[in-house]
Amino acid sequence: MYLSFSDRRGGKADQSVRTTTPFKISPIIISLGLVSLFTDISSESVSAVLPLYITGALGLSLVAYGFLDGINQGISAFVRIGAGWTADRSDHHKLVAFLGYGLSAVSRVGLLVATGFGAITSIIAIDRIGKGIRTGPRDAMISDAAQPEHLARSFGVHRMLDTVGATIGPLLAFVVLLFIPNGYHAVFVASLACGLIGLAVLGIIVPARKQRAAVIAAAAGDAEGKSAANAPRARFRWTELNNPAMRKLLLVAAIFGLVTIGDGFIYLVLQSRASFATQWFPLLYVGTNVAYLLLAIPLGRVADRWGRMRLFVVGHGALLAAYLCAALPTAGATATLACLVLLGTFYAATDGVLAALAGQFSTPASRASGIAAAQTVVALSRLVASVGFGILWFTVGRQQAILLAAAALAAVLVCVVLLVRGIKPTKESA
Repeated sequence: MYLSFSDRRGGKADQSVRTTTPFKISPIIISLGLVSLFTDISSESVSAVLPLYITGALGLSLVAYGFLDGINQGISAFVRIGAGWTADRSDHHKLVAFLGYGLSAVSRVGLLVATGFGAITSIIAIDRIGKGIRTGPRDAMISDAAQPEHLARSFGVHRMLDTVGATIGPLLAFVVLLFIPNGYHAVFVASLACGLIGLAVLGIIVPARKQRAAVIAAAAGDAEGKSAANAPRARFRWTELNNPAMRKLLLVAAIFGLVTIGDGFIYLVLQSRASFATQWFPLLYVGTNVAYLLLAIPLGRVADRWGRMRLFVVGHGALLAAYLCAALPTAGATATLACLVLLGTFYAATDGVLAALAGQFSTPASRASGIAAAQTVVALSRLVASVGFGILWFTVGRQQAILLAAAALAAVLVCVVLLVRGIKPTKESA
């Protein structure tokens, strides 16, 4: 099976990289990883209790939770491309990212006072809009700071640090609920504190260099390069993203997103099947994030060597296996653990790899916009998937709903493999 894309110059864009260049991680990527670490402690501590808080403490229905999860998954799509374009146009990636992180941190205050459906919806929307603003510019900074031949691996390092925070967040929520039953507001206070720390790290430690200027200077490495870096920036044009490889990537990402349901639904299925105590619920997030943490860098290295698109497709095969584990009638710990490991594998094989592919298929002048475009189609399609799955669960029940989701993903996997298989290597890339 041949899984690759051809770029507009006729060369194979997604090919396995054979290089003797030693891997070095940029301090910028480490700093951005620390920002993501604290921010994910903040966001994931809330996400770990949100399904139970909405359906239990607030007494809302699963349809309402499906709508809120759809907002959580997809509302950021409406600002991602605009934020990426602004960062590319102004060449101030850090400033745009800072605004996004700041908006998410401020939204934590609202959780302390919100009780109704409308208020919770607004707060989730503000938080996710902040995420949509920051993600493209941040990933463009990572892409520009990384070694091209180790791009997916560099994203893996960042995602590893990000996932450390995503693991600590649910653990924090678990500890709070263990000692303070129904202590959701205590979780929200801790979340706010961690969000502010992440914002401070970004503002103080991460350098505010101009991305395109840095790329030009690094490539030239001499006085001529420095002169080029100080020259007026080339005008960004959307047509720079209109190439065959990017179009194929956006199509594949959108199709997969339509059959990717939110983690919260899967965890609610596992909790309903096993009927374990409420305070243990956040540990489901921990299990997924530990698997992601352990696999992010190794799978990033595999993507760079074996093929990024190949791994992206295989990662969705792991998601299909997770759906099937959740659908099993048994309530054993082994099946639950397997489901969490498979979910972590899915994220390790797709999250950073998607950003690496989008950055690879974009020019330096359009990198933030390219990454934002890929993330936008994923967010929009997952919004539709979450709302649809909430209605499906309400209509046919959890068992039938998860089986139907698995069947849909299996069909999509076959279609995507056939779609990508039809891309033939050119003479230059053969």
